[in-house]
Amino acid sequence: MKSLSFATAVTLLATVSLANANQFEAELGALAKGKIAEIATASEVIEAVKAQNEVTAAYDQAKIEELDKTWRAQTDAADQPMIDAALDSEVSGYLMDIQDGSDGLFTEIFVMDAKGLNVGQSDVTSDYWQGDEAKWQETYSVGPDALHISELEEDESTQTVQSQVSVPVVDPDSGAVIGAVTVGVNVDKM
Repeated sequence: MKSLSFATAVTLLATVSLANANQFEAELGALAKGKIAEIATASEVIEAVKAQNEVTAAYDQAKIEELDKTWRAQTDAADQPMIDAALDSEVSGYLMDIQDGSDGLFTEIFVMDAKGLNVGQSDVTSDYWQGDEAKWQETYSVGPDALHISELEEDESTQTVQSQVSVPVVDPDSGAVIGAVTVGVNVDKM
C-alpha cells in the first residue's frame, strides 16, 4: 500500500476542512439575516446591552480580566453567584426560551456588551469575556452589517456539528453598534 506524503496529507486535510467550513455558509448567512437578526434587535436584548454598557463603560482591562477569572473559577464551583446572577437575568430567560423553542437548532445563545463581556446567555459559557475572540472582534468592531460565521466544530459531548454565527447589536436610535450576539447552530438540524 502506498502512503501519502505528509505535505500531501496536510493539503488534502486542509482542502476537506475548507470545504466543510463553507458547506453551510449560505444557510448560516440566511439564518443570521433572519432569526438571529431578530434576536439581536429584540427590545430585551437592546435594553440589557444598553444597561450593562453604562455599568462597564469605565472598566479597564484589569477589571475585565478580574471578572473573567472569577467567572472561570465559578464554572466548576458549587457556589456560582456571578453565573447565577447572569443566568437569572431577564435577557438570559429570553435567550433560554428561544433556544428551548429552536428544536435543537440552537445549541447556545449569548449576548455581549461593548467590552465583549457577557450580558446574558442561554447556558453557562466557559468564560465571561469574549472581547479577545473573533465572534466579538469581527462583529462589534466592524460595524452594523458585520457577520461572523465560525468554522464547523464537532461538540464531543453532544455529538453534534456546530458553527457559531455572530452579528452586532445595534442601537435603533443612533445606529451605533453597542454589542454582539453569538448563536451556536447545530448544522445537522438545518
